[in-house]
Amino acid sequence: MKFRPISVADYSILKPFFVAQPYNLSVYSPASIIAWSNCILRAHYIIVDDVLFISGEAKQKPEDSHLILPISKNRLFSPEELYGFARELNFNQYWYVPGDYLDALRQHDLEKSFIIKEQMEFEDYVYLTEDLIHLKGNRYSKKRNLIHQFTRRYLRDNRVVVERITEEEVDECLQFLEIWCKQHACDVDQEISLACEKKAVIETLKHIGQLESKGILIRIDGAVSAFGIGSSLNESTATLNFEKAHSNIKGLYQYLDNECAKGLFSGYRYINKESDMNLPNLAESKQSYNPIMRVKSFALSLKD
Repeated sequence: MKFRPISVADYSILKPFFVAQPYNLSVYSPASIIAWSNCILRAHYIIVDDVLFISGEAKQKPEDSHLILPISKNRLFSPEELYGFARELNFNQYWYVPGDYLDALRQHDLEKSFIIKEQMEFEDYVYLTEDLIHLKGNRYSKKRNLIHQFTRRYLRDNRVVVERITEEEVDECLQFLEIWCKQHACDVDQEISLACEKKAVIETLKHIGQLESKGILIRIDGAVSAFGIGSSLNESTATLNFEKAHSNIKGLYQYLDNECAKGLFSGYRYINKESDMNLPNLAESKQSYNPIMRVKSFALSLKD
């Protein structure tokens, strides 16, 4: 059995397996897997007996090679089955095992076969969509104030236009991304998380239709000054995969976030804003929106 590299062309093959997947960890999305595949770890897949197996592999760090939980169209798998799959496919660990999966198991059954380690850097932030749309109460007073400041300065003078991202706007968004990355040093070695994210954003924008992602952009005085891109994770949860905005325009990020909640996710109960990539400023921003839950990620290493 041979794994094959995942590409955009494989989206239609992968999608049916994820339609009913129950996990709230953002990695369990074909659009996300494809977007992030061309960075440190290269994603591969194989389908065996109508079960999808996805691996992350890196020639430079073979010790990080792993599987994510196998995806079936109609069932979950026990720890004993996970152990057998990994042995058969010649992997010794699973990554991105959601905390909600572990919560449904007996700890003793899992510990018979695996060593469990939390992956704190991959813990996702999840919010109630209605909270991010309405921003009610004292806990969101600072967000509302920043949006009001942005509104007074820009919207009242008709300087702002909000649009859906289509293929026609992709080049403008890519140009804005280059400007944003120069301001935030995406490409320097010590900021590898931002460098990887840049590649993922480019992949998503260039194939936004094929990946069934949705996005909005904000123009100020005709120029793209912010954009957000999201995708479906499961029936109740969507993922806000990427948000970029000029940080020197007061209130723009907060306005963008609110527009994404209203324009992209109104049909979902929850919005997953992914992890903070161990970036302190990003963590502070995500916490400031009062997540209703944090979805933990774990690594399971096979015991001999």
